Amino acid sequence: MNGIRYSIPMHLHTVNSIVILTGAGISAESGLSTFRAENGLWCNHPIEDVATPEGFARNPVLVQQFYNQRRAQLLSVEPNAAHHALAQLAEGFKGSLLLVTQNVDNLHERAYRQRRANANFRFVHMHGELAKVRCTETEMVYDWTEDITAQTLCPCCREIGTLRPHIVWFGEMPLEMPVIYEALRKCDLFISIGTSGNVYPAAGFVAEARASGRAHTVEINLEPSQTHSLFHETRHGKATELVPKFVEELLSNRNKG
Repeated sequence: MNGIRYSIPMHLHTVNSIVILTGAGISAESGLSTFRAENGLWCNHPIEDVATPEGFARNPVLVQQFYNQRRAQLLSVEPNAAHHALAQLAEGFKGSLLLVTQNVDNLHERAYRQRRANANFRFVHMHGELAKVRCTETEMVYDWTEDITAQTLCPCCREIGTLRPHIVWFGEMPLEMPVIYEALRKCDLFISIGTSGNVYPAAGFVAEARASGRAHTVEINLEPSQTHSLFHETRHGKATELVPKFVEELLSNRNKG
């Protein structure tokens, strides 16, 4: 493994609460293209056109087409070894585990569904989900895998033009932030995977986790993030290689404890 700081993994039997944050880096290895490129475009579209409430109000057809394409792409990819490793950790860990993802795909859920349920395990999609839509009139959220067109009827209000992607756009508040911050304040282990560390509020999660003085913090990323110096432990390389190894170490130490 390549990394700036590497320490012997903590014993899982001493951990009661884990928070995991994942970003685009974990899904990119499944072949899922990230929305934002270095030039600031979202899949060749200006952000203000396809990722803001104003853009949706101005040209809803364009926005729906954009997310229809992203939704179709999601159906063509599969969870990778990193997703499956985190599902394995959720299965093997008996404490409280919160997986917070900045990603709008459902690859974590698809990997987890292959394993038995854990009552203490919870997903939070802080930026929304591609496979869901929301009614702008009632705020009802629905699972959705098909295209949305100008003629699509909303299931609840039976109107056209009221469904929007269940995505947090620029200028909107990320979802379930109180739940996330409460978990960060209580966690013993915080793991950040595949994130750049330059997008807030997620970039501030490591500092929030460390504020209690109790949490061990680990970064697993292709390269050092903007906040890598705040982590107790950093491992740099492909998520599909490093995450399974890290999970194996955690579960192995649990069995030895």
